[in-house]
Amino acid sequence: MCLGIPAQIVAISDPDHCMGMVDISGVRREADLTCVAGDNLDDLVGAWVLVHVGFAMSIIDEDEARTTLELLAALGDAEAELAAMRDSQVSLEASQ
Repeated sequence: MCLGIPAQIVAISDPDHCMGMVDISGVRREADLTCVAGDNLDDLVGAWVLVHVGFAMSIIDEDEARTTLELLAALGDAEAELAAMRDSQVSLEASQ
């Protein structure tokens, strides 16, 4: 399964290579914009995209981005809780 993470394009970092700076929940990194590029890369600044392994795969709207980010955060919280439960089970079994 592939997972695209919502990110907002905040700058065009290398127009010759179709690269842009994206913000993923406060973390900035470069992404290849080739798959979403139109005639003018600067038009993409401010757009929301799904990023997978360093490539912006598709443009999405802001509401979809925010909903997806909220769901991913909830999944992360659930995973942390499951990990804590597994750790406590291992500790319990070790003490028996």
